[in-house]
Amino acid sequence: MIGTGLAVYVDYGAMVNRIACRFVLISTNSSSPLFCGTEMSLKVYIAGELVDKADAKVSVFDHGFLYGDGVFEGIRVYNGRVFLMDEHIARLYESALAIRLEIPLSPAEMIEAVNKTVVANGITEGYVRLVISRGAGTLGLDIRRTSNPQVIIIADTISLYPPEMYRDGLKVITASTIRNHAGALSPRIKSLNYLNNILAKIEATDTGCIEALMLNAQGEVAECTGDNIFIVKDGVLKTPPPEAGILEGITRGAVMGLAKQAGLAVQEVAMVRHDIYIADECFLTGTAAEVIPVVDLDGRKIGSGTPGPVTKDLLERFQTLKTGG
Repeated sequence: MIGTGLAVYVDYGAMVNRIACRFVLISTNSSSPLFCGTEMSLKVYIAGELVDKADAKVSVFDHGFLYGDGVFEGIRVYNGRVFLMDEHIARLYESALAIRLEIPLSPAEMIEAVNKTVVANGITEGYVRLVISRGAGTLGLDIRRTSNPQVIIIADTISLYPPEMYRDGLKVITASTIRNHAGALSPRIKSLNYLNNILAKIEATDTGCIEALMLNAQGEVAECTGDNIFIVKDGVLKTPPPEAGILEGITRGAVMGLAKQAGLAVQEVAMVRHDIYIADECFLTGTAAEVIPVVDLDGRKIGSGTPGPVTKDLLERFQTLKTGG
């Protein structure tokens, strides 16, 4: 729980058991004027206030803008409820701690600000982007010359992958851009600097794909540009471990918990591309993507070339989970 301290959740099965009572209910009154999202101006939380989208501004000298110096979280809202709020807020503060960025709000105050922003925008099904920037400074790297870290919260709707991709599965390529070396920038920090991911994403879109697999410096499977990766082989669910150079996704943890509840063996294990090629099934997880099948990597059909039974079952379980069922 978020209170006087922060906790890192590693017991994924227990985490899923808690989720039903861990939603944050925003509102159920759909007749309220707050729920006229298409008729109202988007409100952005910035500097402690809700302002119109056009008035949401930060200094051009903010180091978040100049250098990507900051951290962020993406959080989903389902049925007017913020999903897995505590896990996201915990990771936000851990990322900030890792880069020596002091957030000017307590975790409890941050949760209140997120809820306030979601309600103000009438979001029942949507997405929250929570950004913490270093603050304005000079044209140099010295963080001692920055001040006033900015808390920016955007709550809006989100465009998901087309429904047919969840039905038929994705085709993915392996990017030549490798994942950042963990010794240079820890992938466990969800930083504002996503250039590494963007370069790999460009490779994917240039080939007509929407996702790319990224390897680490050792040639092992790490993750995709915006999602964690799983395979199923001989009835065992496998995913790269944190030391492979991944962001420990919140959805990743929830799906691992669902898999264990379903009686599946779950392994965090180092893998190479060959393991993906010969897998029985493959899927990705992420806050935006949720759970989406992968049926082809680098022109090699995975399994039957269609979403497999384990993937379909976990997708269905996640759909139930996210709605509080």
